[in-house]
Amino acid sequence: MGSFFLVVGTIGLLRFPNVYNRMHATSKATTLGAASIALAATVYYLPNGDGLMALVTVVFLFLTAPTGAHMISQAAQRMGVPFLDGVTWPRQPTSVDADGADGTDADAARGDD
Repeated sequence: MGSFFLVVGTIGLLRFPNVYNRMHATSKATTLGAASIALAATVYYLPNGDGLMALVTVVFLFLTAPTGAHMISQAAQRMGVPFLDGVTWPRQPTSVDADGADGTDADAARGDD
């Protein structure tokens, strides 16, 4: 099962058109693939010794893979790597008032008067 996810991530890396799609394919598929293999090792070796190390590997993967993917996407965006046609980067709030709101009127958005 884990090997399947690793192969799918590799195919996505080779087939997708830009850094954002490639990053998504590799981070999701390789995390699931490597975590599946490490969980199988945990079951095989039981949660002591090598099994515990495999379980720590799963935790490490789930903490670092999304963080790394996020940092890669932000670096690519800052370098000006374009998205596919019709796709835009999410809009950032332009102003923050003293209360920490993003400058929109929450009451008006809810329809409260």
